[in-house]
Amino acid sequence: MKNSIKYNVTTDEQKLDRFFMENDLEYSDEHPVETDRVKCWEVLDEDKLIGGACLALRQGEYILDGIAVDSDYRGNDIGHKLLMLVLDETRERGGEKVFLVARAPEFFAHYGFTEVAKEDAPNFFECLTCPQCGVTCFPKVMVTEVY
Repeated sequence: MKNSIKYNVTTDEQKLDRFFMENDLEYSDEHPVETDRVKCWEVLDEDKLIGGACLALRQGEYILDGIAVDSDYRGNDIGHKLLMLVLDETRERGGEKVFLVARAPEFFAHYGFTEVAKEDAPNFFECLTCPQCGVTCFPKVMVTEVY
């Protein structure tokens, strides 16, 4: 498996969005937030999509606009490598921090992300207005510096 895994830049955002939804990331066209996707990555095992991540700009801030790994491939360092690609790209573009909304905050805390009150973050996370927020899903707004 390890030798067949490839990390590629992709422009197929629809394919990644479908993958994110299949892996329990919320997505809604109902109240879309204007987003400028900067760069997206896919992770393939042969031809099978097993992971992906997107770096985006919203309201002048860099955000992790989705990151997921197929459940059969978790625990193989794929999420870590995707996150490092996002942080490195942000740094190369002169960004100082990356925001995200985490369903798995302990994963991101391991890499230096800290929770911030949603009032202290830009108002650009549509999941915080989702009817499941605080009911069956308890996301955390997080940020890290990328100097």
